Amino acid sequence: MSAVDVEAVVSGRADGPVVVLSNSLGSTYRMWDAQLGALEERFRVVRYHTRGHGASPIPQGPYTIDDLADDLIALLDRLDVERAHVVGLSLGGMTAMRVAVRNPERVNALGLLCTGAQLTPSSAWTDRARTVRAQGSAAVAEAVVQRWFTPEYLADNPDSRRYHETMVAETSAEGYAGCCEAIAVMDQRADLASITAPTLAIAGADDPATPPAKLAEIADSVTSGRLLVVPHSAHLANAEQPEIITPALIEHLEQS
Repeated sequence: MSAVDVEAVVSGRADGPVVVLSNSLGSTYRMWDAQLGALEERFRVVRYHTRGHGASPIPQGPYTIDDLADDLIALLDRLDVERAHVVGLSLGGMTAMRVAVRNPERVNALGLLCTGAQLTPSSAWTDRARTVRAQGSAAVAEAVVQRWFTPEYLADNPDSRRYHETMVAETSAEGYAGCCEAIAVMDQRADLASITAPTLAIAGADDPATPPAKLAEIADSVTSGRLLVVPHSAHLANAEQPEIITPALIEHLEQS
């Protein structure tokens, strides 16, 4: 196993069902702040930083989705968690899918937000990895955040724009690039049919990175999938439309 000990924070109900939150490329676990309070009332919440992010270890890249899945399984083992709900956005959703395929006995339900089983062209990801290694994550921060949120949201929330640009810019260059390379070679489409965990696939209607068709492909291919398309939201839909997404996630997890 290629696992590293990722940084994690546990909060919420000590006796509650466990829900793990997996972050997107270039973010920290603070990306889940809008969901945290409501989840903590009902669940034992595990937030962690994907390798190369936050204070998690930064191995030399490239990484693979299997590496990220190994990290998540090792985290569950470290916390003595036998089974958990796994919720991930973008790269976090890719990691969650891989765990559900490889280790179905560890997953109760999946919440997959703004993600895809394959993202093409792969050259876009390897090019971004080269840029970040050469110039740092700050070089892509503005462009990334423009894809995370709708133009209307960014215009109305300049403080949030700056906050999220800083989040991206402060991500380790090697960690960001290594995860880009994981996305570049990932293709989980053939594995989706083997996912048996009840799955809620959530798409931002205005997401240019993983448009609703990517989430529909997942919902249609897994054993038990449902699609929710959220209006007026882009790639970080959970932060832009928490009033829709948080209750939908909670309902899905509590019914699974």
